[in-house]
Amino acid sequence: MLRVLSIVAAVCLVLLFGGLMAGGYMVWRLNQDLPDYTRLANYEPPVMTRVHAGDGELIGEFARERRLYVPISAIPPRVVDAFLAAEDKNFYSHGGVDAMGIVRAVFDNVVNVMQDRRLVGASTITQQVAKNFLLSSDVTLDRKLKEALIAIRLEQAFTKDQILELYLNEIYLGIGSYGVAAAALNYFGKPLDELSVAEAAYLATLPKGPNNYHPYRYRERALARRNWVISRMEEEGFITAYEAAEARSTDLEVSLRRRGVQIRDASYFVEQVRRELLDMYGEEKLYEGGLSVRTTIDTKLQETVSRELREGLIAYDRRHGWRGPVSRLEPGQNWQEALSALSVPADLEPWTLAAVLDVRTDGVTVGLRPQRLGDGSFSKEIEKAEIPFSEMTWARENVNRIHLGPEVKSPSDVVSVGDVVWVAPVFEDEKKDPVHYALMQVPAVNGAAVAMDPHTGRVLAMQGGFSFGLSEFNRAVQALRQPGSAFKPFVYAAALDKGFTPASLVLDAPFVLDQGGDLGLWKPENYEKNFNGPSTLRFGIEHSRNLMTVRLAQYVGPQTVSNYARRFGITDDMPPVLSMALGAGETTLMRLVGAYGILDNGGKRVTPTLIDRVQDRFGRTIYRKDDRDCPACNESWEEAKERAGNGEVAPPVLPDNREQVESPQTAYQMVSMLEGVVQRGTGSAARKVGVPLAGKTGTTNDNRDAWFVGFSPNLVAGVFVGFDEPLPLGRAETGGRAAAPIFAGIMMDAVGGKPAIPFRVPPGITLVKVNAKTGQLANGEGSGIILEAFREGTEPRFESSAPSVGLFGNVPDPSDTYDADSGPEAPPQGAVLDGGAPLAPEDYDGMTPPANGDAPGAGAAPLDSPFGRPGADGIARGTIPEGGVPTEEIPGAGGSEPDRPSGGYSSESGGNIDSGTGGLY
Repeated sequence: MLRVLSIVAAVCLVLLFGGLMAGGYMVWRLNQDLPDYTRLANYEPPVMTRVHAGDGELIGEFARERRLYVPISAIPPRVVDAFLAAEDKNFYSHGGVDAMGIVRAVFDNVVNVMQDRRLVGASTITQQVAKNFLLSSDVTLDRKLKEALIAIRLEQAFTKDQILELYLNEIYLGIGSYGVAAAALNYFGKPLDELSVAEAAYLATLPKGPNNYHPYRYRERALARRNWVISRMEEEGFITAYEAAEARSTDLEVSLRRRGVQIRDASYFVEQVRRELLDMYGEEKLYEGGLSVRTTIDTKLQETVSRELREGLIAYDRRHGWRGPVSRLEPGQNWQEALSALSVPADLEPWTLAAVLDVRTDGVTVGLRPQRLGDGSFSKEIEKAEIPFSEMTWARENVNRIHLGPEVKSPSDVVSVGDVVWVAPVFEDEKKDPVHYALMQVPAVNGAAVAMDPHTGRVLAMQGGFSFGLSEFNRAVQALRQPGSAFKPFVYAAALDKGFTPASLVLDAPFVLDQGGDLGLWKPENYEKNFNGPSTLRFGIEHSRNLMTVRLAQYVGPQTVSNYARRFGITDDMPPVLSMALGAGETTLMRLVGAYGILDNGGKRVTPTLIDRVQDRFGRTIYRKDDRDCPACNESWEEAKERAGNGEVAPPVLPDNREQVESPQTAYQMVSMLEGVVQRGTGSAARKVGVPLAGKTGTTNDNRDAWFVGFSPNLVAGVFVGFDEPLPLGRAETGGRAAAPIFAGIMMDAVGGKPAIPFRVPPGITLVKVNAKTGQLANGEGSGIILEAFREGTEPRFESSAPSVGLFGNVPDPSDTYDADSGPEAPPQGAVLDGGAPLAPEDYDGMTPPANGDAPGAGAAPLDSPFGRPGADGIARGTIPEGGVPTEEIPGAGGSEPDRPSGGYSSESGGNIDSGTGGLY
């Protein structure tokens, strides 16, 4: 017997030794294959990039994993305690593997198997860190042993707080949230330090399986698990019994935060910022680098710009009638299911889709699209609403996109039972339910609006279309369109630099150009198809006279016009042809707004920008738009006092390194003339704002594009309206009607009702009272008398009641005019240009004009000169006498204004003028 026992003992020892040897070998082999855990010391997890408005408000996020990395010192004890109670109560006492926890889990799982319940794990937080960072999620013995070995080594290499910091920042907690900081924001819209006990406990339920405890889909299960965590916190002494009871009685209230753009109206702006960041830093750094981006957007102004553009597009769309329902229900089709299947972009809310259920004489009854619940499903509740007839009278039938049908006399003229239409609630009090709904229609037309600080180029607001959800194409920066007459101010600026004054007379009369070859004659025309004879530059810009603009462009030279377009940043390579002076080239709204900003700020170059500053995940500034050196900006108060000596401490003075694109005098003259556009001209729709504003309308051939770009002393804004596939906007749909009211609405909210700030007058400008129509000096007060802006030395004198040169001669000497590249000089007094003979084709098409595009100087003009003396038929013949045409031959030069028909000279009486690249307003 003893021998048998000895043999058994020996066998057991051998087996034990063999087992130990095998186990040791396995541990040795696993150790050889363990990943390098020391790299966790320098671990930088993917962190989302956050985009902020100028005032710090969060407006967007870019991430593959929505994670905010926070140090353990910034995580409140309440959150730490909740996770320890739920996941690893012995975390601060075990060495990486909790032996007692393993034994307890074995016994618990025996019971769970017998009762057909889910098995529980025994992994510590350290083991979870090992698995999440260094291993796969395979359920194998090999992986489990590696996990335990790494956990032991992690405990030796890192402190408990370091391990806990890695865990709480890496763990996935559902709805795209990685780490507790991101989860707190995405579930509750709160930072960690504002979480209640109940909220912290709910987050601690999620590591076991976020989808199993979804707050909407599995609400009861989530509440039960949360309350269990609260009880565990009470048992461990983390909270009192009273706090536990109060937390358990709290309902589970979550507010799931949407991804990406956080402000509905900023979608186009945030997307453009994303594109720029992608170009600057690449995809990996954008989505994983944890950048903090401070942008230029003013969220209040952005809301205004977005609202006014939408309302303007809706107003245009309603002027052109009803295009019919979105769709129609099939007979017998369930309208709730049909509406649920149709998408409604988030940025169109509170608009929704509705099915027409009943049509009466006083209105219609509609069934509203079911509300989407938090879990993504749709409510089963039936919601109906009423649309009174008064909200449908605008919906006259649209006939062939051109004409309107008869007036709407009954709701049945507009809709039928089964139609699916857009509707919007109408409120008398926004705090109460809507009184009824209104019939709506998504405009077929689209547009864009931009607002910018003219002194810095900071884009304060940008709306690239009616709805980002319907079309992500950003018409403010991506759409190349013809600006029409909105380009004219830069032709006039070139003329002012060549010696003209706002009071110089230019002939508003037919203009014909032989383009040579098979191109035929180019015959631009004014929008009104009439002529006003000799008129001032101010009159020409205020009333957008195409023929005057063409004559100015012919004088300064097409190449000069192209140079100015490039200098102001409108376009980089404009063909040097006369039609470009009427805005036939293409540009974007953003570039045109930037060009107007140069005029507004006194001629200094500004580049539209959306990003002020970028910081990396550690808070280091890696990009700053304003790169001016300012050593005194960061000095202390004591250092500032020392710098000031005995004087008063003054703020640091930053250098102005903006390039001078245009002389301040010419810039102000253009501002003054554009102010007249608003006060007396085509932009009068903006006059209602009641503060000094300047701007210019723009309308292209066949009314395909409508523009208005304008500014106050400290804000420049531009609006574009047009179809994405260029089509005529319709009769009379000019920039003054389609775009200017949108601009006025923006400015009314931004600067209206505030103290009026006049435009700044630079040195070298003299303000003289003149007659607005004739440009002649005025002796007294009265209607039609304005203060005209002249460069010093070019003011009209009382010796002559007309601008100091003859009507058809004595053009400015180019050698004496201002050149923006060499600085201002005292130019001669203004000139007057006639219709004259057009340039020969060989001198026009692709010409290289002498002296930067300058036309011939004063004196005798050759027969084919554009400044020759015209005969009765308007064709230049002979030469101009020294000193110009005798005063008695100049209509109105003796002190009275030329006789003009009430509507100007009609094209019907002045010759056969066909439509060319003119017709721009």
